[in-house]
Amino acid sequence: MNAIQRLIEADAVSRLVRRDASLFAPEIEKRKSISNRLGWTDLAERGELRAPLVETLKRAITEEGATDVVLLGMGGSSLAALVFERVFGTQAGGLRLHVLDTVDPPTVAKLMADLTPENTWFLLSSKSGTTIEPLSLYRVFRSWMNEHMEGPAAGKRFVVITDPESPLQTLRSKEFMRMAITAPANVGGRYSALSLFGLTPAGMLGIDLKALLKVAQAMEVECAKPAEENPAAQLAAWIADNHASGRDKLTFIASPGLESFGLWVEQLVAESTGKSGIGVVPVIADPADDLAGLGSDRAVFIMREANDPALAELTATLQGAGRPVFEVSVDGRLSLGAEFVRWKYSTGLLGFLMGIDPFDEPNVSEAKQATLQVLEGKAAPPAAVADIDGVWPAYGGLFEGANAPADLTSALAPLAATLRQGDYLAALVYLPYDEELIAPLRAALRKVTATTTIPTMVQYGPRYLHSTGQLHKGGPDNGAFLVVTARDRTRIPVPGSTYTLGDLYRAQAEGDFMALGFHGRRVIRLDLPDTRKPTIARLAVALETALA
Repeated sequence: MNAIQRLIEADAVSRLVRRDASLFAPEIEKRKSISNRLGWTDLAERGELRAPLVETLKRAITEEGATDVVLLGMGGSSLAALVFERVFGTQAGGLRLHVLDTVDPPTVAKLMADLTPENTWFLLSSKSGTTIEPLSLYRVFRSWMNEHMEGPAAGKRFVVITDPESPLQTLRSKEFMRMAITAPANVGGRYSALSLFGLTPAGMLGIDLKALLKVAQAMEVECAKPAEENPAAQLAAWIADNHASGRDKLTFIASPGLESFGLWVEQLVAESTGKSGIGVVPVIADPADDLAGLGSDRAVFIMREANDPALAELTATLQGAGRPVFEVSVDGRLSLGAEFVRWKYSTGLLGFLMGIDPFDEPNVSEAKQATLQVLEGKAAPPAAVADIDGVWPAYGGLFEGANAPADLTSALAPLAATLRQGDYLAALVYLPYDEELIAPLRAALRKVTATTTIPTMVQYGPRYLHSTGQLHKGGPDNGAFLVVTARDRTRIPVPGSTYTLGDLYRAQAEGDFMALGFHGRRVIRLDLPDTRKPTIARLAVALETALA
């Protein structure tokens, strides 16, 4: 029985719309947990009531002199905002939005240097109210603002976005922040794009929230229809059927300007399906790559603007070559409102088809706990086994105990020797968010894919910890991982803490290195002496030599 028939037989769509948790779990206790994660099914419909709050806030801070808004968040609290910023940019009458979802000291220092305190406001965004990255960034930027204005005035520059009664609510009152905007507690972070976690930063940009929500509402209606005519059910069934046939690498391609939507899809799919030893592996691809040479483990999703003939031709080429392709044509950037809805419904139904709970993330806390242990000096990652002109390689998981290599190419040899068809290779980089800097790494990995057909990807830490990190540890054992860190000396203290941002940043990399090793994953760490372009280029040459 194919997937669409299974959805019909189980009455899955209407049960999802009714928020029937028995669709995902027979156990009563587990159903209770799932029921508390199903509040996203009508977010667009309810969003109309919340849009005026966002518009009022934007108007107020603009009148007070705001030109820039910085969002401090991670994962589900930041990725939708990042999509809105990259796809729409600042609209007429809008404010400049800076999405800060890293604690990399040079990145934070550069942003701070580019901002003017008198014209800057902040959105402190965390569903749980306990996420260490945005809370640490808040301490840094609150101290920065305190240096330029008196305490109460500085506090009014911060707006909290969180769940009702979270610890951030208490912190807001204690530290005299401007206000708290609360989102529904029964919506998980990665499903919250059309809650106030996503709508608030979108509104700051000047995006027409009513028009965005109108498009999303229309898709909510479509996603409540029977499976045979339901756009989300069709996508979920297509992914599930391909996964069952061994095509577990969901390759995402988008028209120019829409590429960042793939980052949000990547989190949604990886974190929702990557558990219990199974999972769909999202791969964000470049249309310029040689996609005709993809391996047999690929299924290709194309999000094409109606006026993009190049992607229309690519769809025809791939289909002509017998490749499984699912194409969605969007008409204008506001159509993203509908695509958020399509993918959320699709992922929920995909969880049913794969026999998993698509709303939990059981392995995410492992890296968090390991990070805290490193910060507190209670644990240490595997030590480096060599010093190769300042680069320190270390081996974890399957490779623990490997011999000291003589050069960078041989340092990567153990990883290269294990790669097989059906695998994927992820470079987990704790480097500045600078695409020009890591361009050589991306180019080297593209050559690896072209030579071996093995999917490769570059993922920024700590962002991926709140996204694909669940899949890396809880999904199938077909991932190989290269953790890249650098010994940057930019020091930014975190007021009220014993650690600096740099300490936290390294501890996150080391904590995940340990967590991957605990699961026996194939993982190597290369600790670079600096983040200069020649150093990154040297690593890229070694990657291509060892793996291509």
